[in-house]
Amino acid sequence: MLKTEDFDYYLPEELIAQTPIEPRDASRLLVYDKTADKIYHEHFYDIKKYLKKGDVLVRNNTKVLPARLFAYTPHGGKVEVLLLKRFDLTEWEVLVKPGKKAQTGAELTVNEELSLKVIGKIEETGSRRVKFNFSGVFEDIISRAGEMPLPPYIKEKLKDKDRYQTVYAKFDGSAAAPTAGLHFTDKLLAEIKEMGVEIVDVLLHVGLGTFRPVKADDLSEHHMHSEYYEISEEAANAINKAKKEGRRIIAVGTTSVRTLESAADDNGFIKPVKANTEIFIYPPYKFKCVDGLITNFHLPKSTLIMLVSAFSSREKVLEVYKTAVENKYRFFSFGDACFIF
Repeated sequence: MLKTEDFDYYLPEELIAQTPIEPRDASRLLVYDKTADKIYHEHFYDIKKYLKKGDVLVRNNTKVLPARLFAYTPHGGKVEVLLLKRFDLTEWEVLVKPGKKAQTGAELTVNEELSLKVIGKIEETGSRRVKFNFSGVFEDIISRAGEMPLPPYIKEKLKDKDRYQTVYAKFDGSAAAPTAGLHFTDKLLAEIKEMGVEIVDVLLHVGLGTFRPVKADDLSEHHMHSEYYEISEEAANAINKAKKEGRRIIAVGTTSVRTLESAADDNGFIKPVKANTEIFIYPPYKFKCVDGLITNFHLPKSTLIMLVSAFSSREKVLEVYKTAVENKYRFFSFGDACFIF
């Protein structure tokens, strides 16, 4: 039985990336070839050396909302509100700090365009259900009022909001970026396409549940937060055709992995879908659809390092991480990348 402690590793604090690398594809890339059991040290723009004609690159085209808002009580108390999940046009699940200022019935004002009322507490997570009051387009108001919800380990202020978005981000709805995609530039994607690699978009709106610490000692007792995902008929057809022809499906990021594995049948074929997923992938897990994974280096004891471990083995992934630490790779959201196949 695997325990949360089994996914711990040593990371010097100075290796936690505080700012993104410029240009995007100049970040480093650690490549681990499982079949040959070999590690290669590259830059992200070298990923073309490890892709081949016929591969299908599956990426998540969600867009991060500037989901961190600051609101005020009628008495002037300041409250931080973090958008997590949309229920309908006006109601959301949010995290509120400090929680004592957000009891059911509390009314908070962000600015003259936007206010909200707490309509209930979600006991399981401690988050709140709120109803927003506004006139106009919610996304436009949020883009003016909100800040990018950077993870707490990033202390530096982000100068350019777009650097916490992928260049192909399209549909608003995430509370965090699918960070493996941050390394791609338009130019690199065009070059990859020219090689004969097919690029397919899926959608998963990233909630903070992905990053919540695993509090259970026994992994089987950890419950993942639900996240909304979509796979179009066009995307499903492209993936299924590649599967039938024995071509590789390479997921850009853990969110693309969770999307594909949530929708795949036992033979790895995908149905078009719009649904919520609570899939929690950890060893031993038999991947049904995904053959390769491009991902960042993740926090110790996180559900993300558990997913990556399932793609190879816990021992091997911890060895890869040890190599990355020794070679001073940059870690987490703005850090370097890893390609495992």
